[in-house]
Amino acid sequence: MFARVALAIMARYPAAGTVKTRLARVIGADRACALYRAFLRDLDERFTSGRRAVIWAFHPPDSDFAACVKAGACCLRQTGNGLAERMHNCFRCLYAGGFEKVILIGTDAPHLRDQWLDEAEAALDSADVALGPTEDGGYYLVAMRRPHDIFSGIEMSTAHVLADTVARTRAAGLKVHLLPRTFDIDESDDLSRLRALIEGDRLQPPLPHTAALLRVWSRGERGLEIRTS
Repeated sequence: MFARVALAIMARYPAAGTVKTRLARVIGADRACALYRAFLRDLDERFTSGRRAVIWAFHPPDSDFAACVKAGACCLRQTGNGLAERMHNCFRCLYAGGFEKVILIGTDAPHLRDQWLDEAEAALDSADVALGPTEDGGYYLVAMRRPHDIFSGIEMSTAHVLADTVARTRAAGLKVHLLPRTFDIDESDDLSRLRALIEGDRLQPPLPHTAALLRVWSRGERGLEIRTS
């Protein structure tokens, strides 16, 4: 049976120097890439057998991203100039494919809870847009019932992305539902927070590949130290 809800994951092909670039300035490009690959593996294993149809929206479009996820995974090339246009086109493509609700997430908050996804999906029964705020002023999730253009003219990757998006959405007469707030993994302090959650067994579901990598690093292999305070 065709799933009416799509979970689209915006992702980049994991090449050193192109992913987690802010974090790479502290831990190095190779380590940042290894961490990103661990995020991909954890998300892939977590969502593959779920009730929502999982679509990997990848960039760059000419990369062999399918080799990074499980065989048979649905992979969709991101198209458009800039992140805002690529996100809008992802929604347009999936709605044209027959999905009734689309939930779009990134890879920067692999610790997002299942309850937040369920809340976003349920919220779309009455709201037009659901957004998951991040502490840096962005969002980790955007979900819609229709491919409204709430992206054009928004300056992405700034501290006011969420506020600008909410304002644009409400100005268009659309109802917005806000999910619980969390943090992205962009800086070394963010990585320390994630490690604390993992070590305290406060993640559900867990991130086994990310946890394994952080355990290796915490033992001091290759000399990496991650701050814990």
